[in-house]
Amino acid sequence: MIGNLRPMEIVLILLVILLLFGAKKLPDMARSLGKSARILKSEAKAMKKESENESAQQDASAQQAAPKTIQAAPGDVTSSRPVNEPNQQTTKN
Repeated sequence: MIGNLRPMEIVLILLVILLLFGAKKLPDMARSLGKSARILKSEAKAMKKESENESAQQDASAQQAAPKTIQAAPGDVTSSRPVNEPNQQTTKN
């Protein structure tokens, strides 16, 4: 849509913006717009890095998961036993 604008139309739009907001407010608006864009970019990078870290941790925890134990009653460690997960293969000696 912006690519369809002719140079005269762009000049007219800029002139209307200048008249509406005034020359004093335009630099402040541009500064705040740039600051908002930087914040958005840094937050997007942080979210991407966080999701990569979570997926790496999930892969590592899936490979190094210890067998879970089930207890008969809270604090009763004598009757606890390891439980094999359905996705883990057991080896018999």
